[in-house]
Amino acid sequence: MRNELTAGAPAPTFEAMTDTGETINLADYRGQKVILYFYPKDDTPGCTTQSCGFRDVHAEITEKNAVVFGISPDGKESHQKFRAKFDLPFTLLVDADHAIAEAYGVWGERAMSGRTFMGIHRSHFVIDEKGDLLEADYNVAPADSPARALTAVS
Repeated sequence: MRNELTAGAPAPTFEAMTDTGETINLADYRGQKVILYFYPKDDTPGCTTQSCGFRDVHAEITEKNAVVFGISPDGKESHQKFRAKFDLPFTLLVDADHAIAEAYGVWGERAMSGRTFMGIHRSHFVIDEKGDLLEADYNVAPADSPARALTAVS
């Protein structure tokens, strides 16, 4: 059973490798809002829709003193290709061991084409300047995620 977070709770902190090979810490972004969106796999239809949606509202998000991070279990090289192919203006984070996904309650059993497996449940989280959750949106539709997150940072 996944443990889902709720608005008002402290956001789980983490360190992660970026698509450029750097390491970031969520705590380094205190003082500005952060949007974390979790997606299952680079360069797949739903994940591309969600990521390009965040790309398309990126200027509006940064105007609100917010940053965006996309997170999936894919590796650095996969993220680099995905980011370049779709001209994504934000950083993608590597969560190969799915520790961040587990902390946010988005790693769990999924079913597709008659088979069951463990994976990411598409979700996004909006974190305020103090590190608390403004929004925790689980199992969000790829096309809806960017607009809903933008509304939450407004």
